[in-house]
Amino acid sequence: MHDLVITSRRAVLPDGERPAAVAVRDGRITGIHAPDAAPEAAERVDLGDVALLPGLVDSHVHVNEPGRTHWEGFASATRAAAAGGVTTIVDMPLNSLPPTVDVPALEAKRAAAAGRCAVDVAFWGGAIPGNLAHLRPLHEAGVRGFKCFLSPSGVEEFPPLGAAELRAVMAEIASFDGLLIVHAEDPELLADPAGPGYAEFLGSRPGESERRAVERVIALARETGVRAHILHVSSALCLEPLAQARREGVRITAETCPHYLTLAAEQVPEGATQFKCCPPIRGEANRDELWAGLAAGVLDCVVSDHSPSTPELKVPDFAAAWGGISSLQLGLSAIWTEASRRGHGLGDVVRWMAGAPAALADLDGKRSGPGPGGKGSIAAGNDADLVAFDPGAAQTVDAAALHHRNPVTPYHGRTLSGVVRTTWLRGRAVRDTPHGNLL
Repeated sequence: MHDLVITSRRAVLPDGERPAAVAVRDGRITGIHAPDAAPEAAERVDLGDVALLPGLVDSHVHVNEPGRTHWEGFASATRAAAAGGVTTIVDMPLNSLPPTVDVPALEAKRAAAAGRCAVDVAFWGGAIPGNLAHLRPLHEAGVRGFKCFLSPSGVEEFPPLGAAELRAVMAEIASFDGLLIVHAEDPELLADPAGPGYAEFLGSRPGESERRAVERVIALARETGVRAHILHVSSALCLEPLAQARREGVRITAETCPHYLTLAAEQVPEGATQFKCCPPIRGEANRDELWAGLAAGVLDCVVSDHSPSTPELKVPDFAAAWGGISSLQLGLSAIWTEASRRGHGLGDVVRWMAGAPAALADLDGKRSGPGPGGKGSIAAGNDADLVAFDPGAAQTVDAAALHHRNPVTPYHGRTLSGVVRTTWLRGRAVRDTPHGNLL
């Protein structure tokens, strides 16, 4: 007797989309069956034409707890994740206080998260000037990799790495085959905005700053052999050097975000600082090129870079407001809206938003084997992290109704395609009582 069998005429599986019955026992998927050959189960759910997806993995989430829980916290962030079909998040090492740059800080973060998470949570560590000796202990304590900045982060407790520091960090992480994830903007090409509007803000962070920083990371990854990942690519100027590096065998991957794929600079309303993020949302032609890079596999992942703040920090203008987009609950629907319009299927979305982020953070069980893994696909042996997603339904976003702690999002008032009906974490529907694990 199984605990649960979920049947759908649109199950999105590693080998394609087809009718299937997914059987679950003790929190894991035991098998994928034809709908008319499903085993007996204590609970049966028939989704009909509602699609069954693997739970998404969002490897770029700023939870901010402890220290800045009034911006976002584990309880609110993970509720938002579950409502958006995300069953695993990987928490960034900033903007919490203290940042996750040594083992005691990681323990403080785990203590803050314990018992409060509606979905599973893993953690990134941080690489900053002066913490080189803490990287290996953090790796051994279970962080999934290390984040660094090449330009100012926006918070003084997480400064950027200089050229010599970056090389030393890469060599150290390569020594234990870890992963370095990089906010890649060249500070020499950044400037203070020349005025309060979006055009001036966009002009202060040109795409060439991203490309030059990406080229620097590629050169050092080639030299040191480290695994490196470029965060939140917003400029299509990065695509050519990334593609060339991969052809040469450099161990480098890259991601982009829903806001870069669904929003455009031409659409930013006057004074709408909820659209401000770093690097910035660029023009429509650039957005089309990012989609082409995603389709070609130059960009691997689509993740939220959920970086919330209080409404008071999003004023008074684009020069002064906090740069961060709140979208954790909306990423799946936002991407499906645009992806379906461009001819992509649910299988593509699952690859970008579940499989690739799970592999990046070593949560798919393929690098390190059984344990905290088995995420990102509907396959026998994996955790039964599943999502009922109605791709034909529509929703109009009301920021005040979202589970994020603060009602600030550029998607407010937009109509998106696709609605999450139910999210299961290890075979249990996510309800009011949190049952997420710390990975």
